[in-house]
Amino acid sequence: MFKAADYLDFTQTEHAALFEGAEYVWDALKQISTYLKFRLKPAILGRLTGKPFVSDQVFIGEGTVIDPGACLLGPAWIGKNCHIRHGAYVRENVIVGDDCVLGNSCEFKNSVLFNGAQVPHFSYVGDSILGHRSHLGAGVILSNLRLDRREIVISHDGQRVGTGLRKFGAIVGDQAEVGCNAVLNPGSILGRKSLVFPTVSWHGVLKAGGKALRVR
Repeated sequence: MFKAADYLDFTQTEHAALFEGAEYVWDALKQISTYLKFRLKPAILGRLTGKPFVSDQVFIGEGTVIDPGACLLGPAWIGKNCHIRHGAYVRENVIVGDDCVLGNSCEFKNSVLFNGAQVPHFSYVGDSILGHRSHLGAGVILSNLRLDRREIVISHDGQRVGTGLRKFGAIVGDQAEVGCNAVLNPGSILGRKSLVFPTVSWHGVLKAGGKALRVR
């Protein structure tokens, strides 16, 4: 249950090593900092336009374009042929695959994006994993902290699984779609090709191909 391979295609990332030995898909979130510490080799192989801020703890792959006004604090690893748009804010411990879009006024922190993931407008992605060709509509929030600050626990089929994490946003499986202004509450898990409708506030586990049509 909750194995990484059930949600994510490891041929669509250079960073499958993050998930080696992981009992649960979210365990990779605990490894991002250490992974980058030992593997990141900062370099700018893409194109900076205007005056974005890019720290000396960032790798940018070939063909990637960084727009004016973007801020990449790092440590961060950005793949090939991505578009980091004006106002994107990339904080610590972020890994982005190839062909991704990080959009206007979107914030990223301690997260992994597989190839082709798109977050184009006004979103927060904290302590989360976005699968291959997953898409967040405008204004989607992946909330990563309970109001009581306690450990995030996954409840499913009558079982409760502790994550060992106080901050954990969402797992968004390959090709899952989240509609505009939806909120995924801490510890939400979306299966492959699932769909969360616009403005829904979701918490729980959504099966592959499932649809979240209402507030839960």
